[in-house]
Amino acid sequence: MLKASLLSAFVLSTLWMGEQQPTTSALNDAQQLFAQGRLEQALDQLDTLGKQSPEPPGVERLRGFIFYQKNEFTQADAAFTKALVQDPKDTEAMQMRGVTLFRMGKAAEAIPLLEQARASIPDANIDPNYVLGASYMQVGRYDESRRAFAAQYGFGADSAPAYLLAARMFFHHEHVPAAQASAIKALQLNASLPLAHQLLGEIRLAAGDTVGAISEFEKEEQLNPLNGELYDRLGDAYLRNKQYAEAQHALNRAVLLEPNATGPYILLGKLMLSQQNSVMAAMYLERARQMDPSNYMTHYLLGQVYRKQGRREDSDREFRTAGQIQSSSSQNIEAPH
Repeated sequence: MLKASLLSAFVLSTLWMGEQQPTTSALNDAQQLFAQGRLEQALDQLDTLGKQSPEPPGVERLRGFIFYQKNEFTQADAAFTKALVQDPKDTEAMQMRGVTLFRMGKAAEAIPLLEQARASIPDANIDPNYVLGASYMQVGRYDESRRAFAAQYGFGADSAPAYLLAARMFFHHEHVPAAQASAIKALQLNASLPLAHQLLGEIRLAAGDTVGAISEFEKEEQLNPLNGELYDRLGDAYLRNKQYAEAQHALNRAVLLEPNATGPYILLGKLMLSQQNSVMAAMYLERARQMDPSNYMTHYLLGQVYRKQGRREDSDREFRTAGQIQSSSSQNIEAPH
């Protein structure tokens, strides 16, 4: 589901577009209150304006923005709907009603509004292309989804980068078969396209196919040998496949290329732990903890390491910290007893 922060630029830019239209002094005041974050006062001002007959244009659109900002999507939808009844050509209200419906999980209803609004003002903002692409994706219209995402980035709709971009979007939203098909198509169009084999490797790794993942990651290595993230993923795959020497080699490369990433240090700690080398495991994991104290897995593995070293108090502290992080992130992973 699309997060509100992703749409903030779209919301603000659209609001200012609406402000270019003639407004009453009272409506200007309400807009200023909204811009200052004084939402309830702005709504009070709009309620007063709403009692006028006829209601001034722009009142319901602004009311919709305010309810959208408050994550009160049912009320926002009602306000944008009323704004469109008053002015069927209000493309800002049309876009925002489409976005609101999408946030309500009603992608099929959002699509016609987003399509019509985009046709009316195709260059207004890139975010509606994202929402439209995500809406198409939710209803299984993958080709149209790809075209919308491509438009957001300025890619040719049927180009290799467009297919790879769509594949990443599909994978992130757990449309795995569509993601795999799109990534394969990207490679058919451009066999040397960077990151395509890496994505296919991530898909295979997520499915538990470590051998297939390794094959894809190794192909990516030939194309993109300075990609630190790749070596992190490759090291993970080797580790799962119990290819410990290869895993350490890949993860050492990851550390050199991405010295500020905690992932390789955590995996190296896990690797050392599997080899009963608690001293080296502690060194890597303590480094990861220093870089990111809020990572559950770091504390969980350190708890195991310290327990093997007989450091019961330190072990209990790490498991306790891991439990607190687990609770706050609503994860359901238990520390060993």
